[in-house]
Amino acid sequence: MDEASHFGLRVAVHAHATQGIKNAILAGAASIEHAEMVDDEAIALAIKHGTYFDMDIYDEECIQAGRKNGTTPADFLQHDAELGQLQRENFSKALKAGVKMSFGTDAGVCPYGTSAKQFAFMVKCGMTAMQAIQAATTNAADLLGRSKEVGSIKPGKYADLIAVSGDPLKDVSVLEQVDVVMKGGKVYKRPRPAGCECDGAY
Repeated sequence: MDEASHFGLRVAVHAHATQGIKNAILAGAASIEHAEMVDDEAIALAIKHGTYFDMDIYDEECIQAGRKNGTTPADFLQHDAELGQLQRENFSKALKAGVKMSFGTDAGVCPYGTSAKQFAFMVKCGMTAMQAIQAATTNAADLLGRSKEVGSIKPGKYADLIAVSGDPLKDVSVLEQVDVVMKGGKVYKRPRPAGCECDGAY
């Protein structure tokens, strides 16, 4: 963390256990990934130091899917289910206490393209739909130190946008089906016109 600070860089720390979380916060971590076993003291430290929690609470669904095809040992699944439940409880506790939250997933655990399913779990565990959306936009931009460039829709920013059919503030799960993707002001995906069998960015 000290070396990174000399170059203006931020550090994300992968930490599950309580003391490791505290050590990382005190050392100056920008974010704690996972943070399953966080306690009240660690939550207070995170608030004091402005540390983000990046708690991948949807991943447990993907891990437990290994039970169906028998590819994951039963004892591991039981242990992980207990940790997953603890993580979700601590997500709610940290959120209620006022810890800054960002949206993140544990790459490689869930199939590619399923990350948006986490929005509904964040809402289920206490966030409003707006808070969940902000975790993935304004909060994530702040965590990365890129708020002047991304994270909100304002003149001069990158214009990296998505659009969905529906109101995510009423049903956040609509974010799981993206209809329009714009990157740097250029549309790369749009709804396919009815009856169209054409190729291209649809």
